Amino acid sequence: MGLSKLNQLYRAVILDAAAHPHHKGSIQSPTNEMTLHNPTCGDTVNLQVKVENGKISDIGFTGDGCTISQASASMMTDAVNGKTKAEALKMAKIFSDEAIGKKHDQDDLKLLGDAQVLTNIMQFPARIKCATLSWWALSRALEKDQSAGGVNDD
Repeated sequence: MGLSKLNQLYRAVILDAAAHPHHKGSIQSPTNEMTLHNPTCGDTVNLQVKVENGKISDIGFTGDGCTISQASASMMTDAVNGKTKAEALKMAKIFSDEAIGKKHDQDDLKLLGDAQVLTNIMQFPARIKCATLSWWALSRALEKDQSAGGVNDD
C-alpha cells in the first residue's frame, strides 16, 4: 500500500473514532477516576475506570477536545477494557514512549489495537499532547491510591 493510501486510511480510522467514540459517557461506580486538561489546546478528558478482581471491567470518558484527543480516548478505552491493571499500564507506557520517540517492537505496538495508528501522529509535535492525554489519565488513575475515594482532578 502506498504512503498516500496508508495516510488516508489512518485519517479515516481517526475521524471515525472521533465521530463515533466508544465508551463515551460516565460509568456506574468507578473505582478509579482522573481528569486531565491540556491548557495548550483546551482538551479535557475525564476518565472513569472500574477495576474488579484486578481487571478493568468498565471504562468511560467524558470531556471535550479535538478530533485526535477524542479518537485517542475512544481507541484507548477499547484497547484496555478487559485488561489487567498491569497490562493497561504497560500499554499506556508503550504509547507514551512512542510519543517521545522511544520505539517499541511490532509485538508491543500490536497490544495497542487500533490506537497503534495514533503513533503516526507523533510526527506532528503539536499534536502529541492531544494523542497522549487519555493515556496519561489512565496511567495516573490506575497508579494513584484510590482508597480515599473521590475524583482525582489534576
